[in-house]
Amino acid sequence: MEPRRHRLTALFLDGEYAVSVDTETVLRAGWKPGREVTAAQLHDLLAESDARRASEKALYLLEHRSHSKKELADKIARTLPREAAQAAAQKMEDLGLIDDADYARRCAQALFGKGYARRRVQYELLHKGIAPELAEAAMDDFEPDPVEAACAVLEKKYPTLQDEKVRRRAAAALQRMGYSWEDACAAMRAVLENVEEDG
Repeated sequence: MEPRRHRLTALFLDGEYAVSVDTETVLRAGWKPGREVTAAQLHDLLAESDARRASEKALYLLEHRSHSKKELADKIARTLPREAAQAAAQKMEDLGLIDDADYARRCAQALFGKGYARRRVQYELLHKGIAPELAEAAMDDFEPDPVEAACAVLEKKYPTLQDEKVRRRAAAALQRMGYSWEDACAAMRAVLENVEEDG
């Protein structure tokens, strides 16, 4: 047994490096150099080590920002077994440290606040692992009128909409933000009418 960085201990079997496990797990299991171990004992120790490390990683990630359950499991699974990652994410949910419905609501509100349309917000929520029904409910709570929202984007980012090149760029930008062609055109017409009236 040799200490390693990140609170790990390297285990050597018959003088050959075998695996690195969580040091706290090894200490709690009472393992000492020179003991004989079975394959089953080693498997159990590894499973316990993975579970502990996955839970610690989950808490570390949640300290920095909120995550959906799937997003959290995916991040943990980059460095630990998928099974341990999913169990840790489930544990965080059971403890009330993650809540996909609340996360979906906050994400939807923030994305609509940035001017994105429903289609783009839905894509972002599903990409984060939010269940379709939770995404729908969150969007229903915060979705503004799409034409009004598109008008706000145009007025803020494209003050010279009379120029044809600017209109093309604006139309492409609105579509990337998830607006339908119809809503984008309606918003541009409304903004141009306002400009003409003000002019």
